[in-house]
Amino acid sequence: MFDGFDVFDIETPGATIHGRRGGSGPPVLLLHGIPETHLMWHKVAPRLAEKYTVVATDLRGWGDSGTPPSTSDHEPYSMRAIARDQIEMMRILGYQQFRLVGHDRGARCAYRLALDEPDAVTRLAVMDVVPIGDVYNRADRAFSLSYWVWSFLAAPAPVPEQFIKAAPSVLVDFMLDTWPEVKDAFPPEVRAAYVKQFSDPAKAHAICEEFRAAATVDYQQDEADRGNRKIACPVLFLWSQRGQVAKLYDDPMAIWREWADDVRGEPVPVGHFIPEEAPDETSRQLLDFLG
Repeated sequence: MFDGFDVFDIETPGATIHGRRGGSGPPVLLLHGIPETHLMWHKVAPRLAEKYTVVATDLRGWGDSGTPPSTSDHEPYSMRAIARDQIEMMRILGYQQFRLVGHDRGARCAYRLALDEPDAVTRLAVMDVVPIGDVYNRADRAFSLSYWVWSFLAAPAPVPEQFIKAAPSVLVDFMLDTWPEVKDAFPPEVRAAYVKQFSDPAKAHAICEEFRAAATVDYQQDEADRGNRKIACPVLFLWSQRGQVAKLYDDPMAIWREWADDVRGEPVPVGHFIPEEAPDETSRQLLDFLG
């Protein structure tokens, strides 16, 4: 897994960022979703590394990256703060501009980074999300029942943290067993790594803080940008044909077109975990798009 990739831990002003780097060519940064770590890219990263220098990291609070203390307003776990770690890490590695790919939570970090640092991101790919502001503005009964994780993890501390501490594998296995269509997409060692981070009280708290920030700081920042700023680079949007994005939004592509002028993409006939369930199609789409 990740043969030929180097492991790194880089100190940024905000947090230590853990990741791997391999390949050669123009840089591409890969960001993971919930309940994953950078390991979610283990089937896609080596294929991209044939053409690009691929950097795959754990977000602040996840995997083997740092868990800096939070504050009452949750700002240290806002997507803006998490994105700052990633751009500082890329600059330390020597990359002033790069292509950026994110799935789920990583996609939310990615579009925030592209909005805040338009000169840094030359191409942006987001998978199976719509922006946080649109999530909350369009939330209804169907959302509250299907995306209950958003409310559960954003509940006041220490309630969700204590429930997670009691049975971390229950939450992770629920996601990995019910959200995908391809049920064997997660090798045992990868699944174990995903459970491990939820078994760490500091990680569990950080993950909850990220969802609390989504409901407050991230939402406010999205609404401040709505109609005032757009993503400057070309955008690829892939979504699960059988997942919640397709069920909740009649035209999710139209939502992204409100945020960028150059958007392309299509649904993929798998569940939520597109890179792990459909690595061949994911790799093909990315290689076609990233240029």
